[in-house]
Amino acid sequence: MVDPKTNSKTQMVAEINGLLADHFALYVKSKNFHWHVKGPRFRDLHLLFDEQALAIQGEIDTIGERARKLGGDTITSIGMIAQHTQVKDQDSATLSAEDMIRELRDDNQRLVDRLKSMKDTAEAAGDNATDGLLDDWTDAAEERVWFLSSLLG
Repeated sequence: MVDPKTNSKTQMVAEINGLLADHFALYVKSKNFHWHVKGPRFRDLHLLFDEQALAIQGEIDTIGERARKLGGDTITSIGMIAQHTQVKDQDSATLSAEDMIRELRDDNQRLVDRLKSMKDTAEAAGDNATDGLLDDWTDAAEERVWFLSSLLG
């Protein structure tokens, strides 16, 4: 007989790996925009994008360790990050500041949506620790969405 808690835990690890991939991809994109932003708001946006990248980076280890604490493996390569992320690549170094803000806002909103959708899996797995962490990560991503949305007026 299949234990539903085991299946839920396996699903939780898979979702955590997707979240981990999103964080890596969003970190790289935020740093890309930090390095390439231009225009009259350069200093403010340069600093904001770096602050957001560092906040995202600061969550990466906790997310990966959560998968390991559940007995799962984590993503192990750039290829796996690309395979599991919902964040689209952005190779342009010439986007306008407004387009950078919009893109980061939208990526962070997708991250919020992913985090909220993970709550049911955590509950089904009886995983209170991940459930609580999801709340913290959601709050941080919602704050980034708020800051970025506020810049767009």
